[in-house]
Amino acid sequence: MPVDFVHQSLPYIDPEPTPEAIAAAEALITEERALVPDDPHHIHLPPAPTPTPFLTPLLTAELARLSSSTDPSTAKLSALNFTRYEAPEPPAANSPNTTTTSLQTALSQAYTSHAYIASRRAHLALLDTHGRNAWLIGNEQLAGELRQLETELAAAKREVDLVTLNRRAAQDAVAGEMGSLAGAWQRGVGRVLETEAAVEGVRREVVEGLRRG
Repeated sequence: MPVDFVHQSLPYIDPEPTPEAIAAAEALITEERALVPDDPHHIHLPPAPTPTPFLTPLLTAELARLSSSTDPSTAKLSALNFTRYEAPEPPAANSPNTTTTSLQTALSQAYTSHAYIASRRAHLALLDTHGRNAWLIGNEQLAGELRQLETELAAAKREVDLVTLNRRAAQDAVAGEMGSLAGAWQRGVGRVLETEAAVEGVRREVVEGLRRG
C-alpha cells in the first residue's frame, strides 16, 4: 500500500515564501525549462509498469457465467473436479463389449484411483492431526518477523527524528548570526549600488566638463 513521507530538508530559519514568490519562481522555472530540449535518451527508457487489473480473465469469465445464469445465487462453480475422488464404475459383466483388455484397463484404473484416494486420506489425516500446530507455528514465526520489522521501523523513525531535531537546533543556534550577516550583506550591496551611482554621476560631470572645455 502506498505510504506518504514528508522529508523536511529546507532551512528552518528562512521565512516562508509568499504565494506570489512561489508563483514567480514556478514561472521562471517553466520559462527556463522551455529553453532546454528534451533528453533524447528518454525514449530508450523502459515503459512504466502497468498495474495488474483486478478483473483477471478468470474473474471476467466467472462474472460472465453468473450474469448469464437465471438465478446466480444457485449457480454452482464447476471449477473442482470431484470425480478423481470417486471409485470408477466397473464395466458391465454381461455387456458384449466387455473384453479381457477392457477389464484389465478398468482394473488398472481402479488400482490407480485406490492408491490416489488412500494417499489423499492419509494426507488429510496428517493435516487433521498436525495441521493446526503447524499453522500456529507458522503464524507465530510470521508474527515474530513482523515484530522485528516494526522494531526496526521504530528505530529508523527515531533516528530520523533525532537528525531532524539536531539539524533544527543547529540552525536555531546560528539564526541570529545568519540574520546579522544577511543584514550586513544587504547593507553592503546597497552601499555598492550607491557607490556605483556616485561614480556614474562623477563620470558624467567629468564628461560634461571636458565637452565645455
